[in-house]
Amino acid sequence: MISTKFPYITTSIFAVMSRYANEHNAINLSQGFPDFECSPELISLVNKHMKLGHNQYAPMEGLMPLREIICEKTEDLYSKRYNPETEVTITAGATQALFNAITALIREGDEVIVFSPAYDCYVPSIRLNGGVPVFIQLKPPYYSIDWDEVQKFINPHTKMIILNTPHNPTGAILSVADLEKLKKITAKTKIIILSDEVYEHIIFDGYEHQSVARFPELAERSVIISSFGKTFHTTGWKMGYSLAPAHITAEIRKIHQFIVFCANTPIQWALSEILKNKDLYNELGLFYQQKRDYFNNLLKDSKFVIRPSCGTYFQLLNYQKISDEKDTEFAFRLAKEYGVAAIPVSVFNHENTDNKTLRFCFAKSNETMEKAAERLMKL
Repeated sequence: MISTKFPYITTSIFAVMSRYANEHNAINLSQGFPDFECSPELISLVNKHMKLGHNQYAPMEGLMPLREIICEKTEDLYSKRYNPETEVTITAGATQALFNAITALIREGDEVIVFSPAYDCYVPSIRLNGGVPVFIQLKPPYYSIDWDEVQKFINPHTKMIILNTPHNPTGAILSVADLEKLKKITAKTKIIILSDEVYEHIIFDGYEHQSVARFPELAERSVIISSFGKTFHTTGWKMGYSLAPAHITAEIRKIHQFIVFCANTPIQWALSEILKNKDLYNELGLFYQQKRDYFNNLLKDSKFVIRPSCGTYFQLLNYQKISDEKDTEFAFRLAKEYGVAAIPVSVFNHENTDNKTLRFCFAKSNETMEKAAERLMKL
């Protein structure tokens, strides 16, 4: 028998539930992907650059026109100017960008504070690099961070704190007060902030995304991760990027070059053009807020407990009035017997804490949501 690094790691819950949905012909509201098409203009731009012969390796760090417009966009939104030459790296998706940063910065024994429920790629990446995840459990229904608790966990071994706002899976967001508290408790430290902001443009109810880029004292030791897939409805293209100070970016690129070397060339060219249309991302929040409201309204008379998501394209539904089953058991039964697939939130929690809650993706057509709601109303 071959000895492996992670014998205890199993297949991602997203792959498991999507496969189960296919097996039982269930509507897949589990994995986070839209079931509608991206902009025809974007498709045309990719095709244009393929025909122009832009089909070979891009520069390792990414095409300069794309890096330049990312810097312009970031300055416009968050009043922070990054250097496109030394502080931006285009990656094969946000997950790779996260792995780049953790691998470049975390050494054996370094502690990384992780807020749980947490997106499932953080902890394996930390452990693969010899780091020690330190879990702080967020509590429903608001899933806000208790900064006094965070302060208690900070010690000389704390190397990194991972943020995620808007937050997957809960839909919670961080406020100015949250970032100010983070700034205060890390002010005299060298703690790196890894800020997963892939849903930065999907935020609701008049709230404004609080990127760490807005806070100079944090930005100088932060890595920001973002995703074109979430913004342009193209999750299958796996295109993302990281923003970080030059000395941190230099270390990140050392890892990046040996994982993928570079990201897709014609898509980079296309993105560098379509990002000139600011409305495509500035109006994204309203687009998804309408979908959130439509989905929740369809279920307003159900037995689910609904607290509207503040961001992302996910909605949590508490089923404690329906069943006392474990959320994993309930999720599988829901897919098999009622034909709707969702994600049990306990899989994101340290020690699988179960709060009788499922995550549903509403990045779907109205028709898909209507069919799913009709089935969910039978519970």
